[in-house]
Amino acid sequence: MNFRVGIIGRTGHGDYGHGMDEAFVGLPNCQIVAVADDDKAGLAAMAKKHKVEQAFADYREMLDKAKPDIVVIGQRWLDQHREMAVAAAERGIHVYMEKPFCRTLAEADQIVDACERTHTRLALAHPTRYSPKLQTVKRLIGEGAIGKVLEYRGRGKEDRRGGGEDLWVLGTHVMDAIRALAGHPSWCFARVAQAGHPITKADVADGNEGLGPLAGDSVTAMYGLNDGATAYFQSVKNMAGKGSRYGLQIYGSRGVIEILEGTMPSAKYLGDPSWSPGRSKAVWQDISSAGIGLPEPLADDAAQYRHRPAALDLLAAIEENRQPLSSAYEARGATEMIVAVFESHRLGGPVTLPLKNRQNPLTMLGA
Repeated sequence: MNFRVGIIGRTGHGDYGHGMDEAFVGLPNCQIVAVADDDKAGLAAMAKKHKVEQAFADYREMLDKAKPDIVVIGQRWLDQHREMAVAAAERGIHVYMEKPFCRTLAEADQIVDACERTHTRLALAHPTRYSPKLQTVKRLIGEGAIGKVLEYRGRGKEDRRGGGEDLWVLGTHVMDAIRALAGHPSWCFARVAQAGHPITKADVADGNEGLGPLAGDSVTAMYGLNDGATAYFQSVKNMAGKGSRYGLQIYGSRGVIEILEGTMPSAKYLGDPSWSPGRSKAVWQDISSAGIGLPEPLADDAAQYRHRPAALDLLAAIEENRQPLSSAYEARGATEMIVAVFESHRLGGPVTLPLKNRQNPLTMLGA
């Protein structure tokens, strides 16, 4: 089967994400046929880069005239993610989209509904979901390499975006990794703070990159998982260390596993029930896609290029009539974990998932 691919970006408004426009370049039976960008200079540059004659200022015109089979929604800004994804799905065009997914659960529901009605496949750019190392980590956990899992601990980058923005922009990767390993949580209990005080309506402002209403320079959240373990996520603004803590650590009764974000990320194993190598003298070991302490057998571009595994999986999902690994349903699940943080803070206690409130909880905060 041959696939015609269109690319949507927004120069100055999230551009083309992290190389999203190159996701399908060089893949068998894939041809870039058109680009869309509402910035004239950006559009010209991208059309030249991909050597295409069909260039559109309006993405809807591109969808109607170029008639791609797949569209890449590349920009990081979220304010048009729902509109673009629904427009593509309603035309039966499959989607590969930059994270985060969208701004609210209501928008997520609309995207999922459009995909279901037209049998469209949508994949979100969560590269870790496609990592062979993540699959190895899941296997090791299942085999009892760290005993009974007790905790999942995730953190954002905790740079200038720390807190609510970090939760949205980078926490989506962490939430998706937790879900890939442990499934969807059943409850969330969280606190969001600004300058040391719990956020109120007065702290809410428009977030960067089209995130919508946003607040908080500190986020602390915990989640109940179906296997009895607890997952945690925290981010505090301007607390980034020289070595980033961004990623996920899994603590078990017999040891710890750490996996960072990416298609072939750093993954480590610590066989130490005390979780304290300074006391136990245990040594962290590398985890490859083959296992603990084993050489990495995968060195080809398909395994290491950030978007290539996701693109290949989306193509296979279309041909095999199945959902992609990082499907619209998985994307909505990660979004729900993020939104649950603000909903728990708004209500002042634990919230049950799935959430009944599908709107942005920050628009409902009291003074």
